[in-house]
Amino acid sequence: MANEPRKASRRDFLKVGSASLIGLSVGTLFPGGTWLDNKIYAIPASEGYLLVDTKKCAGCLSCMLACSLTHEGKENLSLSRIQIMQDSFVGFPNDITMSQCRQCAYPPCVEACPTKALHADENNGNIRVVETGKCIGCQRCIEACPYDSNRVVWNHESKHSQKCDLCANTPFWEEEGGPDGKQACVAVCPMNAIKFTKTIPTQSDSGYNVNLRNVHYGKTGFPTN
Repeated sequence: MANEPRKASRRDFLKVGSASLIGLSVGTLFPGGTWLDNKIYAIPASEGYLLVDTKKCAGCLSCMLACSLTHEGKENLSLSRIQIMQDSFVGFPNDITMSQCRQCAYPPCVEACPTKALHADENNGNIRVVETGKCIGCQRCIEACPYDSNRVVWNHESKHSQKCDLCANTPFWEEEGGPDGKQACVAVCPMNAIKFTKTIPTQSDSGYNVNLRNVHYGKTGFPTN
């Protein structure tokens, strides 16, 4: 009887060597990936991430309006790729939730996409992006996202999935975006509650929510820790 294919072991997984590569079972070749030991397929880590400070956010929604304006040419909260949610029945600091794409090291949305419309863009620092021309509107990427609210969102006007591309493709903004450029939400936030970093954040629920406050912020009367 022929030998069954060996499953990837924990040792195989650790051969990746760093958080920059996360193993996937061998299957369909994903764009922008590499092979390891002919056993593990790896998606390179994104070269950019957005950090947020929910205690510093004022809930003005400027980031959402800027996101939709630069990408879609109109200010529409429903078309924003970053989402700010407010709960009037909860007190500070739990009244605001900032939901931005985490550019996951192991992106379930990429794995779920049947057409590879959602992939790591090797031309833009391996950020996870949606190629709208390949999107068939199945919304499997949205279902696969483990976070609430989903970091992949549905464009109800053009009927395709979309997600944060760190402003690598902003047809209505005359600025260079992506990992080596500017991000509209970071640029517009009046509270500086959003920050771009190239350092991989801790992969936990709180790893992307950090303290962006300083001594000057403390003069407003709000806590700095």
